[in-house]
Amino acid sequence: MAQPENEAFVFSPKLSQLSALATRYAKPEHSVTHGGHVRTIAAGHYTVTGLSRHVRLGEFVAHRSATGVHLGEVVRVEPDIAYICPIEPGEPIGIHDVVIRKGAFRIAPDDSWCGRTINALGDPIDNGPGMTPGHERRPISTTAPPSMTRRRVDQGFRTGVRAVDIFSPLCLGQRLGIFAGSGVGKSTLLSMLARADAFDKVVIALVGERGREVREFIEDTLGDNMAKSIAVVATSDESPMLRKMAPLTAMTIAEHFRDKGENVLFIADSITRFAHAIREVATAAGEPPIARGYPASVFTELPRLLERAGPGAEGAGTITAIISILVDGDNHNDPIADSVRGILDGHIVLDRSLADEGRYPPINPLTSISRLARKAWTGEQEKLVSRLKALIHRFEETRDLRLIGGYRNGSDPDLDMAIKQVPVIYEILKQSPGDKASNDAYADLAGALKAAASGAQGGARQRG
Repeated sequence: MAQPENEAFVFSPKLSQLSALATRYAKPEHSVTHGGHVRTIAAGHYTVTGLSRHVRLGEFVAHRSATGVHLGEVVRVEPDIAYICPIEPGEPIGIHDVVIRKGAFRIAPDDSWCGRTINALGDPIDNGPGMTPGHERRPISTTAPPSMTRRRVDQGFRTGVRAVDIFSPLCLGQRLGIFAGSGVGKSTLLSMLARADAFDKVVIALVGERGREVREFIEDTLGDNMAKSIAVVATSDESPMLRKMAPLTAMTIAEHFRDKGENVLFIADSITRFAHAIREVATAAGEPPIARGYPASVFTELPRLLERAGPGAEGAGTITAIISILVDGDNHNDPIADSVRGILDGHIVLDRSLADEGRYPPINPLTSISRLARKAWTGEQEKLVSRLKALIHRFEETRDLRLIGGYRNGSDPDLDMAIKQVPVIYEILKQSPGDKASNDAYADLAGALKAAASGAQGGARQRG
């Protein structure tokens, strides 16, 4: 199991039972660690005396209980008391139990991790052998590369999803959000995007997912792509600390491959549940809410995680991040959705009304935006998409008028064209997870429009 790194040590007889653990994870230059004792126990945290002078926020501690040694994170520090949130749910904690400082939590990713499914601590959960550690141990909580040292984003790629490749094309190193309410199709669209062949590695963080869906996503969705993928899983029944750590662990793995010069796809489903986990931890530590029940730390942690994705320094690879955002009650202006939208390089909006019509993926082309689309489009493609959006907008804004028979054919040439072409566009944008990925979305669209025009002309000749 990946473990936090040891820092220093002040030995006391009461810590003798943990000395072996401290020695095992100590750096060669460090021989001892600080310790304390449990003072109070609450539902979401416990407090420790004797550590306040030595620990920092975000560091980890080891707690010895009747069932073994368990980890916890420091979430609040006062002059005489440190507040600890346990990593594992249901950990038995007793008054005066010994707790020792362990430092920052680190993992050591390795190429041999590809094809594996692990938990937020870096332990395998796929019934496979133990994880082989790499040569470099990385802290899971770190900062993004300096902005002026990062490469620019300039290379587009095909996802194979026609609605995305035409209206919201992506670039290597871009960060895109998929915004939708519950049950609209976020996870399904993510599974389709995960099959893109433009990446050397795929790292997936499944946060707060239903337990039954994990194997379905890995075995059915990824399939052969699992050989180049790593899945980090924290299901909905796990502790908020594990759900908070899962995206951090996954991003650290993605950074390992990016620094080796590889192009990595990072998928998080969903970032909203990551925010919920942070809220649970912060609330247990006594942090007050500031926006619809969310404390300030949520809006600090979101950009810290998302800014780590993107292009690396010159000579390094890229991390293309595609994350899902669950909008509460289909309100796209809730605090998490609004905050994340301002951080990302684009957003795809899934419309429940389109899903009700049976149009999958239910992507709204008018409200979905890729801020780097011009780096992926050619000049002709940009003009074409602009024209297509104008037709779709004209078609939708006159829907009620046409339904009541208030429009006469021939009154508006643009609307006449929209009536003929937009239903064809909608039809070609339909795509299910079982369909073959599109190699050229524009060619597919042109073929469909040409076939529709030929059919209309043939029908007119027959009527003549």
